[in-house]
Amino acid sequence: MHGDVLARDLLLQGFEFQGQRVPLVAPNGIFKPKILRLPLSITTTVKGPYDDNYLEKDGFLQYRYRGDNPNHVDNVGLRKVFELNLPLIYLHGLQPGRYLAVYPVYIVGDDPGTLTFTVSVDDPLPTYAYSESNISRQTAEMSDARHAYITATVKVRLQQRSFREKVLDAYRSQCAFCRLKHRVLLDAAHIVPDSAPESKMTIDNGIALCKLHHAAYDSFILGVTPDYVIQVRADVLEEEDGPVLQHGLKGLHNTKLILPSLKNHYPSREALEWRYSRFIRV
Repeated sequence: MHGDVLARDLLLQGFEFQGQRVPLVAPNGIFKPKILRLPLSITTTVKGPYDDNYLEKDGFLQYRYRGDNPNHVDNVGLRKVFELNLPLIYLHGLQPGRYLAVYPVYIVGDDPGTLTFTVSVDDPLPTYAYSESNISRQTAEMSDARHAYITATVKVRLQQRSFREKVLDAYRSQCAFCRLKHRVLLDAAHIVPDSAPESKMTIDNGIALCKLHHAAYDSFILGVTPDYVIQVRADVLEEEDGPVLQHGLKGLHNTKLILPSLKNHYPSREALEWRYSRFIRV
């Protein structure tokens, strides 16, 4: 119903448990609702005070303690969650007030020396991951492979959702071709596709487009010049069909792209040139 990118107001509403309203988020990153004995969620905010991040060497999330006291009540609570191998909700801030929700995640390590907890996404690592004497090497390798796949999938999803939220915000939640403003019908289209080595997950490599125009752009029915002029493929201009073709596609020919408010968010001219050269060839 709401998808996996959730507004803070929705998270604050939470759910009802034993006749009480339980929110899912609070100002502090390690959150224990009053009605519960242990933390329910951990949150990373945009430009927050802690440098929570995925480590490239193993794919785990290194989640910072609250403050520098290992015995702070929040850190003790999260340590207890670790000892009991209980699941948590992880809320990753994409834009102010908007979070990607990931569930379940598990605390799989605690390092007071670096003031960090190690978090595994959707994979409670069993003891045999650390002690091969308890189970065969083959089974342990299967668990590691599963964990690597899940973590990689979540990282890609996080990057994609983050890219979408930033691009849509830059374009004021409207299609850059037709001004449609229903966010649920909008995508963040890559100029240089993410399958290309040159692609970047940056706002200047994205354009906010409605579903129709995103599909037309990816199919090279529509193109955009490096000077931000929309072009319709020549053979499509010659077609005769209903109002969608006439007004939704052909009517865009030689019109200007609706640009973001900030100039540093404008589409990269180099990226547009890369894409437009392929449009011309088609």
